[in-house]
Amino acid sequence: MKRTFFERLTGTISMRDRSDEEAVEVDEYQALPQTITEEASNAEGELAVDVYQTNDMIMVRAMVAGVSLEDLSVSITREMIIIKGKREEPRGSITENYVCQELYWGNFSRTILLPVEIETEEAEATEKHGLLTIKLPKIDKGRTQVVKIRSL
Repeated sequence: MKRTFFERLTGTISMRDRSDEEAVEVDEYQALPQTITEEASNAEGELAVDVYQTNDMIMVRAMVAGVSLEDLSVSITREMIIIKGKREEPRGSITENYVCQELYWGNFSRTILLPVEIETEEAEATEKHGLLTIKLPKIDKGRTQVVKIRSL
């Protein structure tokens, strides 16, 4: 039976509807070299975000439930924002008892290129009930300022 797109993408194998002949292949597949599993454990997850804009702001929202504020950092430049953090796995959880495991534990980050330049000094970040909200004011390029000329 042909593997599904999801099985090929994630490297998982469905045990449903497999013959004994294919089961041998599964056993060989499960005996992966340790270096591959070590690389996977060192991999950094990617944070899911919503980014939208109004006339004067760019808004970034991300779910960071279970992440302490000490383990979360937000860095911004005029053109991009970087969100990094670490979600600690609850102590005492035994991975071999899982039937399904979809939550991500460990380090994560996300770099977002912004559609316009922003005022970095006026940026605000807040967290409420696990929702991180970052407000990034756009640079007003149409604003003009009159400069007084001094005589020397």
